[in-house]
Amino acid sequence: MQKKSDEKGRKMIIKDIIEDKKKWRAHVARVKKLPQDYQTVYKEIQKYLFKVGPVELTGGIGLLSGIIDLFEEGAALGKGVLEVTGSDVAAFCDELIKDSKTYADSWQESADRDVDKAMKKMMGKMK
Repeated sequence: MQKKSDEKGRKMIIKDIIEDKKKWRAHVARVKKLPQDYQTVYKEIQKYLFKVGPVELTGGIGLLSGIIDLFEEGAALGKGVLEVTGSDVAAFCDELIKDSKTYADSWQESADRDVDKAMKKMMGKMK
């Protein structure tokens, strides 16, 4: 019975991976339809967000799709990409993720926990 359950679980995981790849390919196709200046800025935003966060970005493409929605709308209105984002693209990104947990937040929490744990251990040895 366990073997059938494991097999079914693997099939579901594979199915999810295939579905995620289809969504990502559709997402990339939308990016490629944007004007060149929008594509350039989008790629830089994507790199920035993958480096600094948010943590939930790895769980889906919701935020990135929202950016494409905004860019498609700006392009349709004939605006330049920096009219949409402003000239400080990093600040634009930071504003988008201001209420999200970022990788930096996770690292800070981890460092705080590790220091606290080490200090407690050291204090315990001093007694």
